[in-house]
Amino acid sequence: MPTPARVRADACPGVFAPHDAADGPLARVRLPGGTISAAQLHALAEAAEACGDGDLHLTSRGNVQLRGVTRPGLAARLTDAGLLPSPSHERVRNVLASPLSGVRGGLADVRGLAAALDEVLCATPELASLPGRFLFAFDDGRGDVAGEGADVCWLAVGPSEGTLLFAGGDTGRRVARADAVAVLAEVALAFGRARGSAWRVAELDDPAWRGTPVSRTSLEVPAGLIERDGGFAAGVVPRFGQLSAAQARALAEFGTVLVTPWKSVVLPDVPADVFARLGFGESAWGTTACIGRPGCAKSRADVRADAVFRPGLRAHFSGCERRCGKPSQSHVDVVAEAGGYRIDGRWVPLDELKGNL
Repeated sequence: MPTPARVRADACPGVFAPHDAADGPLARVRLPGGTISAAQLHALAEAAEACGDGDLHLTSRGNVQLRGVTRPGLAARLTDAGLLPSPSHERVRNVLASPLSGVRGGLADVRGLAAALDEVLCATPELASLPGRFLFAFDDGRGDVAGEGADVCWLAVGPSEGTLLFAGGDTGRRVARADAVAVLAEVALAFGRARGSAWRVAELDDPAWRGTPVSRTSLEVPAGLIERDGGFAAGVVPRFGQLSAAQARALAEFGTVLVTPWKSVVLPDVPADVFARLGFGESAWGTTACIGRPGCAKSRADVRADAVFRPGLRAHFSGCERRCGKPSQSHVDVVAEAGGYRIDGRWVPLDELKGNL
């Protein structure tokens, strides 16, 4: 059943229209396919220090946010680094791609498709009016980003062919890899004409935008040293998806970096001693959290200070019912309330939190 259409304006943040958070303006930098070059990552680290709180905050769409942007010059810095190719389209450049494609596994190589779609998006004036929450995806057949709620996704079924998904449902339409970029752009244009006040495909009531639900495969976030043909890749999962500028520079020493939709990064080509050279570990994946206090005025608690880390625990701590940044995969739901937290609907006092997770 479709979700009711939105009645308020889309306020999805960008660089030119930041979100006014409690800790200062929040700017979101889109990285189509999660790809960022070493030079661009250096520039982003410098921008975080010069204009924001000094950290890079990874998002659940493979993008990066800078918080506390109270000093001028961010847009100029990002433009010079090639991170803002079209100011009019900056909020609609939301494109996911399987981060391990071409590294290990998968049925098709989707590398390059996100960048090609980004060029088409930025060159098409009509697509500048897409909602900032509209999401594209290219899945190499392993089913990782196909489960991230994209409005339109090309999911590989073989090396040169894929199926088209609308809001996670298989339309049954087969599309050659060579045509995937053009078809996804056509779908976006059609959505723009049909959407009315809707922000997402799932909010449309036209059955033409429906498909057969696709069950998600078990997701394993790339972490640690990853064997690949002829060498190694690495998955780094920083705590709460937050990198200091120094850590970002350390990652950039290994070349191109891929930001995943799981608030982690993949280094596609590294030496076996990568983690020793980085100087910080890959961190255990599992516990995530919204920014909480003091960064968000709506949060009831400093959830990052209260968060519990334990091997095997997959939990998301939220400061309020909005549950910002929650993962799409199965997890324990932990929401702050006065004097404690509600864990999967069951209230526990703060001093008993660890014993109940």
